[in-house]
Amino acid sequence: MIYLKLQVVRNPKNNMDFQRASGILLQPTSLPSRFGIGDLGKSAYEFVDFLAKSGQKLWQILPLGPTGYEHSPYTMNFSAFAGNHLLISLDLLAEEGLLSQDELIPIKADLEPDKVNFDAVVPHKIQLLKIAYKSFHASLTSKQKAAFEEFCQAQAYWLDDYALFMALLEANEGKSWNNWERAIALRHPDTLKAQSAALKDSIDFHKFLQFKFFAQWSKLREYANEKGIKIIGDISIYVCHNSADVWANRDIFKLDPKTFDPAFIAGVPPDYFSATGQLWGNPVYNWEELEKTNFAWWIDRFKATLQYVDFVRVDHFRGFEAYWQVP
Repeated sequence: MIYLKLQVVRNPKNNMDFQRASGILLQPTSLPSRFGIGDLGKSAYEFVDFLAKSGQKLWQILPLGPTGYEHSPYTMNFSAFAGNHLLISLDLLAEEGLLSQDELIPIKADLEPDKVNFDAVVPHKIQLLKIAYKSFHASLTSKQKAAFEEFCQAQAYWLDDYALFMALLEANEGKSWNNWERAIALRHPDTLKAQSAALKDSIDFHKFLQFKFFAQWSKLREYANEKGIKIIGDISIYVCHNSADVWANRDIFKLDPKTFDPAFIAGVPPDYFSATGQLWGNPVYNWEELEKTNFAWWIDRFKATLQYVDFVRVDHFRGFEAYWQVP
């Protein structure tokens, strides 16, 4: 049995002291947008204004990480630290001069008003984000370069692995990392160095996306706080197997030593919520290995999340104390 000593980490600017308050849960993807998916632009600021005028104090969000092929905030995420680049506001990029008004073409696919058509949205938005990326580097000032480099250095503990992972994922046509070339899957230093050089442009693109996501989110959060609105973030306790987290930190997950597939997957038996039980499919943690590092990965995860939200909800917190694993 491993006993975890958990400390609540709070932003020093946060003086709410858990007073009774009300608010609304809304994922930014649900906001209206001419690009087929809600983002961190005008609609998000208008939502904050609505909360303030309504006397609300809280905005609860779901995990903001980059969603995978299922596009769920809770499953198939490529990173527990990164932000979802699909939430980047193209209009705000245009205000910076990274996109022209002629390039800001609204998505033309048939869209349902209450659903995101990811098959249409993702390629359309990625195309425009790549244009913005090229404009960013073409017009980079010394001040912008310094800000970008400062961000990359401050977030290097997760950003370097994430950007390389995403570049490799694309180069390998979406295959799970344990089906990549063995030397890459095993993270041999010389191989990773060669891949980093070969995929430099793709790596820089993903770093740019994170730079812009967190810049836009930080401004939105600052605006919300000025309006008296605190943001409740969300941490899903498990991560996706095909993620930068597992690829870069194999030792802290229970994996098959030969195939690197999950040796066990997460789930729960039948209970009040499900008569048949639930099989989530995520790899489970190797808590003995985590304990050897004083749970450094988890501490980093909480610290990273608390840079951008005021409070954190863990789904599900009991997983720290007891969990089920399915062979």
